[in-house]
Amino acid sequence: MKRKLIAAIGVAGMLVSVAACGSDDDKKSGGADGFKGETLTLWAMDGSTPDKWQKDLKAAFEKKTGAKLKIEIQKWDGIQEKLTTALSEENPPDVFEIGNTMTSAYAKSGGLADLSDLKSSIGADWTKSINASSVVDGKQYAAPWFVLNRVVVYNKKIWADAGIKGTPKTRDEFYADLKKIGSKTDAEPIYLPGQNWYHFVGLTIGEGAELVKKDGDKYVSNLSDPKVAKAMETYKKFAELSEAPKDKDEATPQQGEIFGKGKTGAFIGMGWEAGTAIKASKDKDFAKDVGYFTIPGATAAKPEGVFLGGSNLAVAATSKKQELAKEFLKLALSDKFEGQLAKEGSVIPNKESLKSNLEGNPAAEAMAPATSDGGTTPLIPEWAAVENAPNPVKSYMTAVLNGKSPADAAKQVEGEFNKRLSQKQ
Repeated sequence: MKRKLIAAIGVAGMLVSVAACGSDDDKKSGGADGFKGETLTLWAMDGSTPDKWQKDLKAAFEKKTGAKLKIEIQKWDGIQEKLTTALSEENPPDVFEIGNTMTSAYAKSGGLADLSDLKSSIGADWTKSINASSVVDGKQYAAPWFVLNRVVVYNKKIWADAGIKGTPKTRDEFYADLKKIGSKTDAEPIYLPGQNWYHFVGLTIGEGAELVKKDGDKYVSNLSDPKVAKAMETYKKFAELSEAPKDKDEATPQQGEIFGKGKTGAFIGMGWEAGTAIKASKDKDFAKDVGYFTIPGATAAKPEGVFLGGSNLAVAATSKKQELAKEFLKLALSDKFEGQLAKEGSVIPNKESLKSNLEGNPAAEAMAPATSDGGTTPLIPEWAAVENAPNPVKSYMTAVLNGKSPADAAKQVEGEFNKRLSQKQ
């Protein structure tokens, strides 16, 4: 699922001061027929809303409010610019899905309504790590909807051929199992290209490290932090068991397609990438050999840190249907519909108590344990330019894998990193 930071907010906040909530005449009381004749527009991203979930939610929303729900599916390509423009116009989408790493930028532009009252009424048990991206300067500017994270996708047959029983519970056990595959089979133990940087972000999260730090009134690179270096050394240790290129990411080529050839013990990626592998495989029975497990951490008590890519639901500050939008959010984020989304969409829900909806879905079950301790890239608008190619974090990783010390690699990219962080948003 595509998750890119916004590069420029621009005009998103230009009209916010005009009428954030509309006049008092626009507000109506809830309840059946309380909003009769109105239509609420939701922008949802392609692939986020299963058909049955949409149908059931529409029916429940109409019954509860008397209003209509219009769901408009959007493509990820170009969504930043399209949403920025829409939020500056007179009739923006009332509610919209927004990538979790994009939320702070739109909030600081003034484009999002403050939902702090909603948090107090329905969000007391939202998972803290999932909700973090919705909170900006202490205020709730969106509602956490769902997240996904990376797991280990492995070839059961290769692991069995190496004499491995069960799955590893610690980082050292994981490494030892991969070494065993290398010595007892002709398979590549793990496919881990040098620039699978979201996995690296997860490792830094596991070390309690930040990729940026505050220097006076600006943000600068924190790649020289010893904790970041420790995360990179862990990455390097596993990458040395791989034949993957040091200067490519997991999509160049698609690692699922490499795994689908049946000559790789494991890779670290999203659960849906296993589908890519199965589709690419020439073995019609390959699917039965595919398994999943949570990325093991330093101890069995805590999984490895992971990057949480996902979506929040926000309300346009200029929407004239603020109360109706909140009625929608109360329904969409209810245990019933949040649980249904988790089950039908194979995503991690916003509450720990709803994870039971993932039972029977092996990829989702593997994602779930790491969620509570997961995190994201820095939740600051200044981060936007960092991800543009060539991403300096990727350059740092490749430099380390090619022999530079983490400290020297950090110095090598620091100038470009800081230049990007200083760009006006």
